[in-house]
Amino acid sequence: MKTLIVYYSLEGNTQYVADKVKEKVDADTLRLVPKKAYSDKGFAKFFWGGKSALMAEKPELEDYNVDLSKYDRIIFGFPVWAGTFTPPIRTFIEDNRKALAGKRFSAYACMAGSGGEKAINKLAKFLEIPGFEATSIFVDPKASASAEKEAQINGFCVALNQ
Repeated sequence: MKTLIVYYSLEGNTQYVADKVKEKVDADTLRLVPKKAYSDKGFAKFFWGGKSALMAEKPELEDYNVDLSKYDRIIFGFPVWAGTFTPPIRTFIEDNRKALAGKRFSAYACMAGSGGEKAINKLAKFLEIPGFEATSIFVDPKASASAEKEAQINGFCVALNQ
């Protein structure tokens, strides 16, 4: 099965997990980059990112080149913003909805606080699927790496490889 990890990462946590998963499940990666970057500092980060997520905005993305017909499974990775998945993921899904039909899906969320399960459920609803094959929620996996967090990433990869 050919796998693609589609992710957005603001502070590096989501990319950190994508890189680890890529090694263990033999996947390709696609990092989504908004044309207008979100602030990664202070109040502006929380205000504008949260507003964008709550308003279900669809930011324009930098060009990417991917042939989704080559992939059987898509793994979505994202930070949790205001209890939901990040807007660049929304844009990608809307732009590729027809090409995503019939794929197998998994997802992981990275967060510093709470809302991961809620965000994953919202993503499943947005994809119009009953649920994901595998999911995981990581709390600051790069910012506060530990053996326990590495074990959790490995556990997610084991679930993906079943």
